[in-house]
Amino acid sequence: EDDRNGRLYATCRSPAAATDLQQLAGRNERLVVLSLYLLDETSIEAAAARVQADRGRLDWLINASGIHHDGDMQPERSLAKVEADSLVKAFRVNALGPLLVAKAFEPLLKRSRQARFASLSARVGSIGDNRLGGWYAYRSTKAALNQMTRTLSVQWRRLTHPILCVALHPGTVATDLSAPFTRSYDPAKVFTPARAARQLLDVLDGLGPEDTGGFFAWDGSPIPW
Repeated sequence: EDDRNGRLYATCRSPAAATDLQQLAGRNERLVVLSLYLLDETSIEAAAARVQADRGRLDWLINASGIHHDGDMQPERSLAKVEADSLVKAFRVNALGPLLVAKAFEPLLKRSRQARFASLSARVGSIGDNRLGGWYAYRSTKAALNQMTRTLSVQWRRLTHPILCVALHPGTVATDLSAPFTRSYDPAKVFTPARAARQLLDVLDGLGPEDTGGFFAWDGSPIPW
């Protein structure tokens, strides 16, 4: 909806099955839907190659990916529930996936004079803010994402045209990821996806070079690591 934007790319695992996204693209010729699967580096590289062929550069990149539960994979409420396979899967999606996206799209971001790279993290990934425990896989893999984001920011700060790189906490959003845990929440504290998106875009738009490497909440406030 923002006329300042040129071409927009939305990625998902199975574009043919993403009917809502395809309908949105049908109403806006600036939106292109691409296949990208975080567990397949070839898929990530192919998406980057498509953007390279189309435009040659990328100004903003937002990693909106994450896994919390999936079929047999459930958040661990006790140490006895920890499973190695679930930990590995969570790490591949929540931490390694965004880093591989950064690797593939870095050449496109370097060609922009205003590049911004953001990954959706979570407040529960903060080590300093951890007071409840549990959720070993989700907490630890989001903490790993935060460290990778910080490390990227140090590298990209040294470029001739630095790439701003941050982690963002969207708050609690009414999605399939949070649905099992929000039944007792105050509805006013559960954001619609549209509201969450607007808030995060406003935060990202308002950041300056001095903010690179930071971890910010949906209202722009910093979150401790």
